[in-house]
Amino acid sequence: MTIATTDTADIATLMGRIGAAAKDAAAQLATVPGAAKNAALMAAARHIRDGRAALLAANAKDVAAGKEKGLSPAMLDRLALNEARIEAMARGLEEVAALPDPVGAIMAEWDRPNGLHIARVRVPLGVIGVIYESRPNVTADAGALCLKAGNAAILRGGSESFHSSAAIMDCLAAGLSEAKLPAAAIQLVPITDRAAVGVMLTMTDTIDVIVPRGGKSLIERITAESRIPLFKHLEGICHTYVDRAADLEKARKVTLNAKMRRPGICGATETLLIHNDVVATHLKPIIDDLIAAGCELRGDARARAADPRIGPVTEEDWSTEYLDAILSIAIVDSIDAAIAHIAKYGSEHTESIITEDDTAAERFLARVGSAIVMHNASTQFADGGEFGMGAEIGISTGKLHARGPVGVEQLTTFKYVVRGNGQVRP
Repeated sequence: MTIATTDTADIATLMGRIGAAAKDAAAQLATVPGAAKNAALMAAARHIRDGRAALLAANAKDVAAGKEKGLSPAMLDRLALNEARIEAMARGLEEVAALPDPVGAIMAEWDRPNGLHIARVRVPLGVIGVIYESRPNVTADAGALCLKAGNAAILRGGSESFHSSAAIMDCLAAGLSEAKLPAAAIQLVPITDRAAVGVMLTMTDTIDVIVPRGGKSLIERITAESRIPLFKHLEGICHTYVDRAADLEKARKVTLNAKMRRPGICGATETLLIHNDVVATHLKPIIDDLIAAGCELRGDARARAADPRIGPVTEEDWSTEYLDAILSIAIVDSIDAAIAHIAKYGSEHTESIITEDDTAAERFLARVGSAIVMHNASTQFADGGEFGMGAEIGISTGKLHARGPVGVEQLTTFKYVVRGNGQVRP
């Protein structure tokens, strides 16, 4: 279903219907057996595989429109589907289905001296609104994770991926139907008008949590306007620090992957920090690899003095999420200077240290306050699927409730179940 009008009253009415249906669906999903949820996900995976031709055709429309709009190569890469990515979506649904059902799991339990038995039990959050931009696979990932955790989902994809997301939604809807689950368990907002986002952010009666995924301007808008709690990260300003004890081959391999595997994702490294003691041995081979892969380099005065292929950096660059084949480089005199740089300019997303010195690694892992910290690994592993969560609905850099990859467990809350035998409080 699509709506041509941009009349605000019509949009509010539409969103109100979607919200009410989602709330009713959430009430039903809270007690749905895990087997039924898994059946829906497995069926949806089958429909995604069987419908790959339709998915590719829908995606081709979005990519063509994106090229006309002048989207960058990195953004077009985020938007594009191919056979491998379609298979990854289907496999992701199956992996989520294979996860333990979090709903009803006992997190802790204990007995009190008065005979009361107390248990902390996982329960769904309710209705989750997901607002995202160009990556169409988010439709599958978000819908699957919300369903597995017993939540209803309202998905508002970006205009860039409208046709792709609608085709994926058809597969999810078919899975819900086969499993005899409420059709409103997963809903895709059927219009691209940005006014729908504004309405979603005020739907406090029906939406329990908003998860925004997208660029800085989208996250800033949602943060400023939302009356609903958020799981969010503003930016993915990730760092890779090459320590004085870094193995050169590891540093080359990890840095290249961290920046260039997919420059347009939030886990891509945006700044390389390198210890002054290894500039003479490590810097040139690392940037040889990056330049060969098509990366533009910007660096501080010491980096440029070490290699003239590095262009000048501005103060703004240090706090910029490029989402493109651009990398900032800073030379630091110590691990503490690297940590201080991250604290000043980072976004508390993901940081990695490359070193063979375990003491230095532990210092970095303990003192860096980001949601994800790594040792001798690419920052592009900042992903729920890579963490064994099946998929993720986003990376949260907040400090309350969910942090890091938001998977099925993070999409639940808990309640206390107290069992007694007639006890009264004195």
